[in-house]
Amino acid sequence: MIIIDTDVLIEIFDKKSKRGDKALEQIIKSGENFAITVINLHEILYGLIKYANTKPIKHILKLPTLNYTKKDAQLAAKLEIEAERKGKPIRRTDAIIAAITINANAKLYTFNKKHFQPLQPLGLKLFP
Repeated sequence: MIIIDTDVLIEIFDKKSKRGDKALEQIIKSGENFAITVINLHEILYGLIKYANTKPIKHILKLPTLNYTKKDAQLAAKLEIEAERKGKPIRRTDAIIAAITINANAKLYTFNKKHFQPLQPLGLKLFP
């Protein structure tokens, strides 16, 4: 399974984005199931509503979405603390997205690899 990060979603829904077209093509060619997390859903809805571009909302709400569970919360806290201990603090939302991805045995598709690299040694897999 592939978890699509918010930055990739933004590019995919931007009809003028060649980067988004390429991303969508990679996801389709992989043949894997895909989803977003409830955190990504919040982030993209916030941006669309804030900037008055509500047209894509109905399509985004149809995407398979993974919820945030107690198991994810436990792992997210551990990931965030471990990254801090290594001197590479990460955003809390990134730790949550990573935990959901790891617990779903999935790969995260993000253009912000720098944000998530500190979590790769802790079990996070990135796509592609």
